[in-house]
Amino acid sequence: MKKLFSETGLRWLWITVVFLIIDQVTKHWVAGTFEYRETLAVFPFFNLTYVHNPGAAFSFLADQGGWQRWFFTAIASIASIVFLVWMAKTPKQQRLLSIAFAFILSGAVGNLIDRAMLGYVIDFLDFHWAGYHFAAFNIADSVIFIGAALMIFESFTHSDSDESDKAKHNSKTKKVEG
Repeated sequence: MKKLFSETGLRWLWITVVFLIIDQVTKHWVAGTFEYRETLAVFPFFNLTYVHNPGAAFSFLADQGGWQRWFFTAIASIASIVFLVWMAKTPKQQRLLSIAFAFILSGAVGNLIDRAMLGYVIDFLDFHWAGYHFAAFNIADSVIFIGAALMIFESFTHSDSDESDKAKHNSKTKKVEG
């Protein structure tokens, strides 16, 4: 068991736990401090606004009769299991990919907890410009975005290093053969 955590991407599971705690603490703080839909202007382009999102990103399917709660709970549960398995199968050398998985897992579990316990996700980060408000979001959404960005970045950088490793290996093989 110890080898599973030291030799795989699971060694970065602590990142999942840290951001899961930050996500849940901030959501509970907002829910306990603000009235529903109350807004606090922080900067000219940023508010803290307490809202509920029974749907998915950008309130997708939020106006449905309630079935979406269990649908999105199931999707988040499956995604969490998939990312945990991927972390367990990722070699420790693929550090950036493992960290990306840890971020995404944290966000998925953070929103899963809200959805399963409350029936909606607590959102409160409200960016706006010239009267246009972007969809409110939370820490879980932020770490999912960061994890996805890291995965994309890693896909470009990792493939380059794989090609250079293959080229080095091929040149060494040719030297040994020649």
